[in-house]
Amino acid sequence: MSQLIPLLLGIVILLLIVLIYLALTRGKIEPETVEVAVVKAVQQAGLEQALGRLETYARDIRNDSRALDRMLRVPTERGALGEIALEKILADQLPPDMYGIRQRLFNGDIPDAYIKSTSGYIIIDSKFPLDNYRRWQESRDPKARVQFKRRFLSDTRGHLEKIATAYVRPEKGTAEFAFAFIPSEGVYYFLVNQGYDMLRAYALRGVQVVSPLTLAHKIELIRAGVHARRLSEQAEQVRNDIIELSRRFAAVDEAWRIFYGSHFRNAINKAEEIDAAYRQVRESFEHIARLE
Repeated sequence: MSQLIPLLLGIVILLLIVLIYLALTRGKIEPETVEVAVVKAVQQAGLEQALGRLETYARDIRNDSRALDRMLRVPTERGALGEIALEKILADQLPPDMYGIRQRLFNGDIPDAYIKSTSGYIIIDSKFPLDNYRRWQESRDPKARVQFKRRFLSDTRGHLEKIATAYVRPEKGTAEFAFAFIPSEGVYYFLVNQGYDMLRAYALRGVQVVSPLTLAHKIELIRAGVHARRLSEQAEQVRNDIIELSRRFAAVDEAWRIFYGSHFRNAINKAEEIDAAYRQVRESFEHIARLE
């Protein structure tokens, strides 16, 4: 489609040039003349085929949009899209050993996703009730919009309560907070503007509502904390290795002192005694040899 735009602009400019030329040379432009010029220009430029392709592209886009809209109206399909978006964010920003997707934890729960942090498992729930939000957007009745908005906020409150109860369990190994992932930035900012007090109340209870952008930012902070923790653990391991090396060196030093100060010196003394006796024996043999 991007290649057809310059073509259309060129045709429009060509038609303007033709009309200006006719106006200057004949002084008057007959409708029939303009029609003939336009039809001729369209035929020569192949605009009919270009418009046909544009119509095909537009029809395909409309069909794809309708299919996507029907998909988003089904809660299971919409939830699957949210899980895919969440998995993509985690895979792009974290190593495989730092997160899990729909895996059973030690307490038996199978959340949509989790992140291993320094304070425990951070649970992420990617399912979110959006039916009433969609109805609020599509409705043109002011009274119905108020009702849909109220129902959506009520649905959100119930979902956040479920997350707070099930996934903020430090005594079971989770972190002191969990994420409620909303795959739509528009829905997220709607809640920030229309349900700020509710979000703040649940944030105090450990439930943080995040969008793709805000989740990516929080993951960066979590990863930095884990990296710092690993560096600290490595530094502690190096310190312990040095202490162990020092202990072993002290043992070797003590053994060397005993060996050199006692056994080795005794061996030297014994060697000197044997050498003196050997010299005496050698002198005796040399004396005998001279007598012969």
